[in-house]
Amino acid sequence: MNKPDTRIQKKNQAAILDAGLLVFSQFGFRGSTLDQVADEAGLSKPNLLYYFRSKEAIYTSLLAKLLENWLEPLRELDPQGDPVDELFAYAKRKLDMSQHFPRESRLFANEIIQGAPRIGDVLHGELRELVDEIAVVINGWVADGRIKDVDPYHLIFSIWALTQHYADFDVQVRAILGEVDPFDGAEKHLDAMLRGLLTP
Repeated sequence: MNKPDTRIQKKNQAAILDAGLLVFSQFGFRGSTLDQVADEAGLSKPNLLYYFRSKEAIYTSLLAKLLENWLEPLRELDPQGDPVDELFAYAKRKLDMSQHFPRESRLFANEIIQGAPRIGDVLHGELRELVDEIAVVINGWVADGRIKDVDPYHLIFSIWALTQHYADFDVQVRAILGEVDPFDGAEKHLDAMLRGLLTP
């Protein structure tokens, strides 16, 4: 039976994961080194390797946690709720993630750009199954005349594009808007766009 981690071990593991998130989201998996992660975590490389045996182990651990958080907003969509409100609420949750977890979004984007070598199974499995389930719900709303006729998959892709853009292209967005916080107007725009697209 394994002994539970001590407070210091938990603190060091959290520091390594936080440092890994910062480094990987900036440089990608290939462009990052264990030395960079160790320096960012304030630990020696041997100390880091005590907790995680490789760069890939840190990266995989981050992706596993990220995917769990990434799927949750879609799971919260209520088939019994008002369709337009539910879809906007989902988009708002995704926008909130871009605002408060931009490094996680960029880490995910980097993995996808590389061809998803470490999360391909999840994309083809758990994510696809969940999106298929939501597509059935959206098609049911369309059939009942509760929303306009839309392709459920492209609607979900559009929500991802309209929300994750603010994290993945943060530098570009802020270069154009200057001192204006992009999220101040993003939610209002998202609301107007989705309601215009979906309301019968």
